[in-house]
Amino acid sequence: MIRPTLIAAIGTPLTKTDGLHREGLESHLADQWNSGMTGVLVAGTMGAMQMLTDATYRQLIDSAIEFSRGKGEIMVGAGDTSFARTRERIRFLNDRKIDGAVVLSPYFMRFSQTELIDYFQSLAEISKHPLFLYDLPILTGTKLELETVQQLSQHPNIRGIKCSGDFSATRQLLDTISADFRVIVAQADLVDVLLRHGVREHLDGVFSLAPLWIKAIERAASQSDWATAANCQQQLSGLLRILKKYGVFQVFSLLANARGIPGNFAPPPFRRLSEAEQAAVMNEPIAKNLIHGTTDTASDTPTVDTIEFEPSK
Repeated sequence: MIRPTLIAAIGTPLTKTDGLHREGLESHLADQWNSGMTGVLVAGTMGAMQMLTDATYRQLIDSAIEFSRGKGEIMVGAGDTSFARTRERIRFLNDRKIDGAVVLSPYFMRFSQTELIDYFQSLAEISKHPLFLYDLPILTGTKLELETVQQLSQHPNIRGIKCSGDFSATRQLLDTISADFRVIVAQADLVDVLLRHGVREHLDGVFSLAPLWIKAIERAASQSDWATAANCQQQLSGLLRILKKYGVFQVFSLLANARGIPGNFAPPPFRRLSEAEQAAVMNEPIAKNLIHGTTDTASDTPTVDTIEFEPSK
């Protein structure tokens, strides 16, 4: 059985003055690598890249490379509101040792599919690293259409796409695109089902909050133990519901801190959770399981070993 690719889109821990919290980043990345993630996406949506200062963005990338050297695949978010702004990020990344630049469709303004083809192809010509498309229509307001992705996949330096939209469109892409073009799926509610049906590449922000749970799903799937995989998936899906109920970035920050990973993962203008909201989150059984490193959706579900952080040297 081919080992799945599991990429955690990490958060960005910040100090009280909104600078990079290096200790928090080191612990957060150690959590991913110690848990067995095959890669990380730095400065993606979960990393709130667009909310960071340019200086913090640059420090984030350099520190992530430092803490992850030799550990696995390092992908970096670079998409911004315009060609000029994204081009500057690509040029910065050209001087760094990473495995790929991940680029959103430009947001705020709306562009035609023809303009988007020009945009991505031009960036691919500039980038010294493989370029990956990032389709996130719920936030960008623009859907990369099937024909657009198929045309872009012909460019020698556009190597794949992260698909965060409706899975029916991703299914069409998986069925029609060349096998050497990576289709990386962001469907955290369906990991067990998709693994069972041969979808091998997965990426999501919630993975970085609960890397042991996603690895437990993979481990059970590798043994065709679909009941255990489903039980672990229930925990991961339950965690997603808590994030959406109380606030994705605020809950991410609260639970990461409770797991011993310092820093603020919810930059302003995200408001802090009230004391009552914090207590409500911490009283959720799934939050307790996450903090204690266990899954117990069913009595026969195995315990997931609690992680010990080993900061990178």
